[in-house]
Amino acid sequence: MAPSPLLVLSDLSLTFGGAPLFEGVSLSAGPGDRFCLVGRNGSGKSTLMKIAAGLALPDSGTRFVQPGAKIAYLPQAPDFSGFATLGAYVAADLPEDEAYKAEVAMEGLRIDGARETSGASGGEKRRAALARMIAGEPDFMLLDEPTNHLDISAISWLEAELSSTRTGYALISHDRAFLEKLSRTTLWLDRGVLRRQERGFAEFEAWRDKTWEEEDQSRHKLDRFLKAEGRWAVEGISARRKRNQGRLRRLQELRGERRAQVLRKGPAAMALESGPVSGKKLIEAENISKSFGGRSLIDDFSIIVQRGDRVALAGPNGAGKTTLLKMLTGELAPDSGKIKLGTNIVAARLDQDRTLDPTISLWETLTGDPLLGARGSNDQIMVRGTPRHVVGYLKEFLFDERQARGPVGALSGGERARLLLAAIMARESNLLILDEPTNDLDLETLDLLQELLADYDGSVLLVSHDRAFLDAVATSVVWLDGAGGATEYAGGWTDMLAQGGGIAASAEAPAPRALQKTASRTSPKSAPAPAPAPATKKLNYAQTRRLELLPGEMEKFAREIDKLEVFLANPALYAKDAAAFAKAGAGLIERRAALAAAEEEWLELEALKEGSGG
Repeated sequence: MAPSPLLVLSDLSLTFGGAPLFEGVSLSAGPGDRFCLVGRNGSGKSTLMKIAAGLALPDSGTRFVQPGAKIAYLPQAPDFSGFATLGAYVAADLPEDEAYKAEVAMEGLRIDGARETSGASGGEKRRAALARMIAGEPDFMLLDEPTNHLDISAISWLEAELSSTRTGYALISHDRAFLEKLSRTTLWLDRGVLRRQERGFAEFEAWRDKTWEEEDQSRHKLDRFLKAEGRWAVEGISARRKRNQGRLRRLQELRGERRAQVLRKGPAAMALESGPVSGKKLIEAENISKSFGGRSLIDDFSIIVQRGDRVALAGPNGAGKTTLLKMLTGELAPDSGKIKLGTNIVAARLDQDRTLDPTISLWETLTGDPLLGARGSNDQIMVRGTPRHVVGYLKEFLFDERQARGPVGALSGGERARLLLAAIMARESNLLILDEPTNDLDLETLDLLQELLADYDGSVLLVSHDRAFLDAVATSVVWLDGAGGATEYAGGWTDMLAQGGGIAASAEAPAPRALQKTASRTSPKSAPAPAPAPATKKLNYAQTRRLELLPGEMEKFAREIDKLEVFLANPALYAKDAAAFAKAGAGLIERRAALAAAEEEWLELEALKEGSGG
């Protein structure tokens, strides 16, 4: 018998600015459900999650929570006002006799409870918000962009915890790898309608494209039929007028149906155009070092950034990524070593803070200088040297005229990110400096941004914790280990792992098991150690699904290995292109390791299946 749902949303509708944000949305969530909620920026994902959390009200419809069930919500921007320390924030929802649960959660997430909220970093605040949710021992979790501001170590840890917890959850995230690993059901909010597929995010794009193709075919057939019926209405209505009235009424109904269809918005018409050509060598850093407060952030690091390079900086929070970025761009001087900047550099920068004045309109923001907070009043904006009307330019980034005249404060996090991208892309540049550019972007805009950066004639320096984005964009990754070490690896994130780089143990990495229930309701000192869970002898849903997918993965790895071996067998390859040889060699090592791991996993699951009699 299926367990009773913990949360039920029935026939929800909500209207903003005269147009429905969504209509007729229904959803039930039970123990162990693992949803991902996807949709374009501004489609209402965060609003729907707030309604599910009981923090916002719909225009119509109902929300039901099973009596006694705890629904926890992690917002995109937690409010720390009124809390002097992170510890006070984490313990805010707990009675005094259960305050120890906050201590347990903070210990697991390596949070300093005495840290003042005013000086805490984005990553520290995000971990504190997670700890507050964990300490409350929820029955279902609503997580809105949980990976924002987390470093890759913490993201990997959170993935492991959400994979092992029995608590159900719903996720909104731009991180493809995160969604693919954790979701079992995909909820797609598209033009006011919530669609559901009982498969994880890995299957989403194929489902979306098929849905859109069927929709286009249906609309095309309807348009052809309307055209034919319209011709009949003009030419053939004179005869048998009474008999034709039913056909005319049907024609009017079909025209009304066609008008009511909500057309898809195309992708944002984003474009990057490099400015004047820079020198071949943009940046040369030689044996640079930097320390703060007696702690070495960068120790004896050298790098050459050439025209066309896309260099990503990755590592734990606090490892010095932003510091290194500022040194490489001449904003901050090293303690020792030399940095030489090339000629004719025209830079454009996107900071992760993205501070915008919420009280002024998009129009005033874009015609001023959003990166400096200056307000404008012109009708036109210079877009890469050409004057454009501000509303027309904003429409290319999927904003309508109503939004253009409305306040920035009404935008979602992703829409704000898109507004700043519009400001940056209006400028000519030959060096883009991007600090966490993927935060809050919807997946379609993220795809387009990846393509633009891949085709950009200039150079890119970026900081990101998004592994799929790094694989798609970076030509090299600099890994900072948090102890002063910085090493450059050719290729993207996966290439770096294949070369032995990547996540290392650091003080920033949280301890495991923090998402488990925090023991009993007594003090941890008197609580007995929990008994180990009995080993399961039967495949669960995730294991069964994994067993189905593994043969295809192994076949794919084997094909790729064959191709790489043939490619590397060319005796002239190394002399002709040493970089391609090195990258192919690293890829071969990676795929052999992946094949071996997949084979071992398949054997283990097969043995478990046979042991259960399945």
